Amino acid sequence: MLEVIVECPLGGKCEYIGDDKKLHRCAWYTHLIGKNPQSEQQVDEWKCAMAWMPLMMVENAQTIRGVQAATESFRNEMVLGQQLFSEKVTALEKIQDRKLLDG
Repeated sequence: MLEVIVECPLGGKCEYIGDDKKLHRCAWYTHLIGKNPQSEQQVDEWKCAMAWMPLMMVENAQTIRGVQAATESFRNEMVLGQQLFSEKVTALEKIQDRKLLDG
């Protein structure tokens, strides 16, 4: 079995101490705290933002599906409400028409 070594495709380093004795950190080196949307395990880790992209895309897709479901549910309730309102208006118009004819 071969050891896998992950390297920056841009040839950079995420974080290192330079000759100037200062900590040099890539702007894309990102600390993520939260839950993995696929495993629900807690995440508290530093990685390149590019490496976080697949995880973030999965979470974004899950969020969009949730919003879509809520929007559809809201739409269905609005349609039902409009149907009930239309039925009430029609019934009220019939009552008013009868009063005019009888009166």
